[in-house]
Amino acid sequence: MSGALGPDAAQSLQRIAEALERRYPAPAAAPDFAAAEAFLWQVSPDRLMPVPEVNRVDLTLLQGIDRSRDTLLENTRHFARGLPANNALLWGARGMGKSSLVKAVHAAVAAEGHPLKLVEVQREDLPSVGRLLTLLRGASERFVLFCDDLSFSHDDQHYKSLKAVLDGGIEGRPANVVFYATSNRRHLMPRDMIENERSTAISPSEATEEKVSLSDRFGLWLGFHPCSQDEYLGMIRAYCAAHGIEIEPETLRAEAIEWQATRGARSGRVAWQYFTDLAARRGIRI
Repeated sequence: MSGALGPDAAQSLQRIAEALERRYPAPAAAPDFAAAEAFLWQVSPDRLMPVPEVNRVDLTLLQGIDRSRDTLLENTRHFARGLPANNALLWGARGMGKSSLVKAVHAAVAAEGHPLKLVEVQREDLPSVGRLLTLLRGASERFVLFCDDLSFSHDDQHYKSLKAVLDGGIEGRPANVVFYATSNRRHLMPRDMIENERSTAISPSEATEEKVSLSDRFGLWLGFHPCSQDEYLGMIRAYCAAHGIEIEPETLRAEAIEWQATRGARSGRVAWQYFTDLAARRGIRI
């Protein structure tokens, strides 16, 4: 009996091998981390895409969040110097500069001469984060993993993958990686979901412990709250000064207050939107 495979058997083995390769892709090759200061983690296939220019504002232009700014800046400096540092959760009001602060702090610390890279991870790609950590673990650079607008719904299991970043499993989190996330929710899950699970569970305290305790794994909780009118106007004045736009204080105040009234909100994002409109009317490129 011949040991050679027939054409049909060989084709079947080839198809099986191709299917296994798609399901279990080869580890991604480490990119040239010197090519960019920031990267996007993408899957299918796994790769780190360089970001030629990060969309961000200067740290000095972020007004009304002084305490959070100083705390995150100090933590990031510690990390960049090889000292102990905490994972950070920036939570709270929409449009108050949470993601802007992460990107601005990274730029400020990197500008001090530290080999610090920013890697953005999408929430839906969290199940692949173990592979990303393996890729970063052997690099000489240090990395801030950043997940923007992080939250979980009732049937969402992605939060289990996040524990690999925060706790690191049996290997531990790589010493050259720290994780920063932004969220509108302090506990990363809707309040009504927490209360519903507590009220329907046989053991309410255990029903939500696993999910709620996820936020406890962040060493830093930085809260962002709606700004006052003075802070809102201060943000706009800072933008005007940075871009050389001169406007009468009374005119700016009247227009800015009217602008926020039409939006039904007052935040750093609304301040920037008003300033964008003002710059366009003045023929200023920003």
